[in-house]
Amino acid sequence: MTIVAHERFQGAANEAEYEIDRSVPAGTGAVAITVNGLEKSFGSNRVLRGINLHIPAGQFVAVIGKSGCGKSTLLRILLGLDEPTSGGLHFENADGADAEANARIVFQEPRLLPWLDVAENVAVGLGEGIDKRAARAEAEAALAEVQLSEKAADWPARLSGGQRQRVALARALVSRPGVLALDEPLGALDALTRISMQELLNRVWQELGFTAVLVTHDVSEAVHLADRVIVLDEGRVALDLAIPYPHPRRHGNPELAELEGRLLAAILGTDVAH
Repeated sequence: MTIVAHERFQGAANEAEYEIDRSVPAGTGAVAITVNGLEKSFGSNRVLRGINLHIPAGQFVAVIGKSGCGKSTLLRILLGLDEPTSGGLHFENADGADAEANARIVFQEPRLLPWLDVAENVAVGLGEGIDKRAARAEAEAALAEVQLSEKAADWPARLSGGQRQRVALARALVSRPGVLALDEPLGALDALTRISMQELLNRVWQELGFTAVLVTHDVSEAVHLADRVIVLDEGRVALDLAIPYPHPRRHGNPELAELEGRLLAAILGTDVAH
């Protein structure tokens, strides 16, 4: 993958243009996302204020910022769970034709159904009207992708926190989404399990080729996983920064640490040397 970023500074905001050479796996449903002038208000509270973004098919984007900056609202609009007050949202496939997003989400809590076994929980992601035997086969294939094949017949209560979150990921992946939204999916995990899950998520994303949008408070996680990190501040894009390093990335890389510093400065509103 090659990423070339050209940055234009306008006041406190940084707009970045990207030329991305990514080979999207054959048969993927990955979609590009274009957001034009997106606004969202709740009464007199303007949560999103004129968001303009283009996310190419297959790109991994992280969205970070202070609490209340509009991250989760943006994610909900991308998923169709909320309607924007104004502005446009458009999806295209890798060939540029209009497309449905087929978006799925992984939350911080796995939200598994305790009365279903692991494979049955994954099959929930296929929706209704699927032959039970076929659904089971697809669920087991998704579990293999997250390295949990041996747990297919187990009850959720028998799993560790990291394993339950892998089941939630498999449930989101089983329908082969064009967009995978990730709302602080690793926030409740301990440090070592979180690193392991980051590596798993990175591998699955590269293999399946979906477009990923991650909301996180963890700047290090954003830099480690994403092609591009967007900082929101009071409903506006304050920084749009490419992470031009190949995957997988090593924790502790000093070049990544420098980018983390720039992102933290943008979140905190402090100066940083460029």
